[in-house]
Amino acid sequence: MSNVMEKNRRFYDQYVADLIRTRFGEYENRIAVGIAGEGSDCFGYDDEISRDHDFGTGVCLWVTDEDMYRFGYMLSIAYNELVDSAERTYYTERMRERRGVTTIHSFYSDILHINCDTEHCTMSEENWRNLDHSCLKTAVNGAVFRDDLGQFTAFRELLLGYYPEKIWRTRIAEQLHAYASSIQVNYARCMSRNDIVAAELCRSKGLAAAMELFFLLKREYPPYYKWTFRALSELDTEGVFTEKIRELAEERLNPQAWDGTRYNPNRQNYKDHVVSLSEEIASLLEEMLQERGLIRRYSRYLEMHVNDVLPK
Repeated sequence: MSNVMEKNRRFYDQYVADLIRTRFGEYENRIAVGIAGEGSDCFGYDDEISRDHDFGTGVCLWVTDEDMYRFGYMLSIAYNELVDSAERTYYTERMRERRGVTTIHSFYSDILHINCDTEHCTMSEENWRNLDHSCLKTAVNGAVFRDDLGQFTAFRELLLGYYPEKIWRTRIAEQLHAYASSIQVNYARCMSRNDIVAAELCRSKGLAAAMELFFLLKREYPPYYKWTFRALSELDTEGVFTEKIRELAEERLNPQAWDGTRYNPNRQNYKDHVVSLSEEIASLLEEMLQERGLIRRYSRYLEMHVNDVLPK
């Protein structure tokens, strides 16, 4: 548990738990408490730089829709009064929106941008297909300190169970196409035209697709994009894939490598180190696809695996 997470846990133990016990004791076992959602602190990534915005000590209190009307609004008032009176909370206005009392339904629905059925703890295939995939990690990060009722944790566990097989395969196929089209095809086309800006965009899209594929094949959700590489380096225990991603990001584009080279869609220009690195990354991803029994053929051109991976 990070220092920031520990500080929020102490705030709950020292202040919030007593507030709930003394003023809302009859509902104590109906209030889930923890810290999760938006903010680098919920990922354990908070540092000195993070303190320029959305900073402060506090917790989330999650209740059902019914309980929000029964006592939630009064609990919210009491909690905000506590925050304003407690020492060293340093709440920013944005942090007030991210902490405090909210319904379980609103918490998950607002983050995922779908109408989540938290009461029955179900997710339809349509919901899985339509949800904002980049926010899944935000919905399940942080820690739950107490949840006697179990409804908040049950939906959290549903999400942590990961995508259904059909959605998982579809997501992999989408990112295989994204990687192949951006950095294995269009990068070379752009460099052949000496369109450096477009080539840089191709590399960026390829980096994003490669990292998302790694998370998909590990059955883990990536966090908000600015933390994806950090999370990747933590998930990649061997470090080989992470190092290749770093090398690809740090490599300077080299237009001279394309001087006198005519574009050929069937031949890679390995004089350009970006090309060779992208092929090495594709090879590592292909190995992961093979290990999971998702592909039947050998080809570093990842577009060739899309049909094999797509659900039948």
